Amino acid sequence: MATATSHTADEARTSRPASALPKYGRLKNFVGGAFIDVPGRSMSVISPLDGSFLAEMPCSSAADLDLAVKAAQAAFPAWSRTPIKERVQVLFRYRHLLEKHMQDLAALVSEENGKTLGEAVAEIEKCVELTEFATSLPQLVTGEVLEVSKGVECRTEHPPLGVVASIVPFNFPAMVPNWTMPNALALGNCMIIKPSEKVPLSLVRLAELLQEAGLPEGVFNIVNGDSEVVEAICDHPGIEAISFVGSTKVAKLVYRRATNNLKRCLALGGAKNHLLVLPDAKPEMTAQNVAASMSGCAGQRCMAASAMIGVGAIDHIIEKICEEARRIIPGRNLGAVINAEAKERIERYITEAEQQGAKVLVDGRGATVEGKDKGTYVGPTVIDGVKPHMAIAREEVFGPVISIMRVDTLDEALAIENANPYGNAAAVFTQNGGYARYVIDRASAGMVGVNVGVPVPREPFSFGGWNESKFGVGDITGKSSIEFWTRLKKSTVKWNPEAGINWMS
Repeated sequence: MATATSHTADEARTSRPASALPKYGRLKNFVGGAFIDVPGRSMSVISPLDGSFLAEMPCSSAADLDLAVKAAQAAFPAWSRTPIKERVQVLFRYRHLLEKHMQDLAALVSEENGKTLGEAVAEIEKCVELTEFATSLPQLVTGEVLEVSKGVECRTEHPPLGVVASIVPFNFPAMVPNWTMPNALALGNCMIIKPSEKVPLSLVRLAELLQEAGLPEGVFNIVNGDSEVVEAICDHPGIEAISFVGSTKVAKLVYRRATNNLKRCLALGGAKNHLLVLPDAKPEMTAQNVAASMSGCAGQRCMAASAMIGVGAIDHIIEKICEEARRIIPGRNLGAVINAEAKERIERYITEAEQQGAKVLVDGRGATVEGKDKGTYVGPTVIDGVKPHMAIAREEVFGPVISIMRVDTLDEALAIENANPYGNAAAVFTQNGGYARYVIDRASAGMVGVNVGVPVPREPFSFGGWNESKFGVGDITGKSSIEFWTRLKKSTVKWNPEAGINWMS
């Protein structure tokens, strides 16, 4: 997954266009229902599509975070006491606004992230679905009540935690915030979000829509910044829980620091997703799914296929994959990678694999788009003959690259998949139901697909991996999120003294 805090301010300044004014000016934090200035150092927000200078993002301090926490704490008593049926009315209106402004939101996501407009529209459509699920929470948190003895009943309820925080990555500027925000707010929490310093613009617009939908002041807040703010979020005594999405390296740091401060934390990390392709797989369907999985969002998603394991004779399928890959054109149906550093890193992986003996069947290095010389593009890349020990087979490349390894048996393929330290997703392509079940039972991944290249669960099923792809218990989306964003309160009530006392009451 994307790293939420990967650049220093000095590194960001080096990419700022000379003698240029940012299109969106200097951004502000959103605190207590108002956009407020944050003086001091800043970072440049650059569009990967064409290198244009989009905005100056302020680097907030621990004191700036404290202002947001106090605003959220002030809003919490009234918001948490508002009945959940009333709280979700705000989200019904917010959902309508997402649909109303879908094209404008998608254009902004594309501009700051680099994905195609179609992919950006799909991201906003997912935001709509996530919000729809949040509006159903009144039916899912009704609690339980049971008469456990004559005149004695036990009841469970789900009160909110208080002030919570979400630290989000660059690869989905709108969707990942909507993984957490609608559910956390519907359940009665007040939230602080720290956007990625690479893509802070979409969250500004989401805050405006929430405000238009009638969300009370202080319930939702944005604090821009770099690693200083992440550390402050982990340390602040007024924050009860933290969700994080980013690289495994940073996820571990956030999880350890947050839990060391006795906070609830769920940190989602990186991935190395394996697609197991068997000889009986449908060639056309498999090729389309593999190509789309490895290149969608320029490969910058934690569910992208980056490693393929061919079992037996699958040359005919690899030929089809290459045909599909050649139809994917940077700037047309393939977006940009996030910045020049990412482009250089991805191309370095490809070159290193080639030097180690792998064969580049489709080469995306050196990709350019006419009229966008300063854009950062990598073309679709298919590499055959990759060995499990190579870096490109073990590490998260986060680009439109598929590395193909060859084995003779399904057990050999599963051994390679199981040996990788991550555990987000795995998939198998076959027409044999027995083989499919065999892989589902044995793949070391939290999400498994059969003839599906990107096995992302739809709501109400939750998103979450295993192993070094997730740190913490539960998930932050779907039904599982209820446990993360609330406490469980149990009450036992008796109103009939004439019933006497027994071991049950």
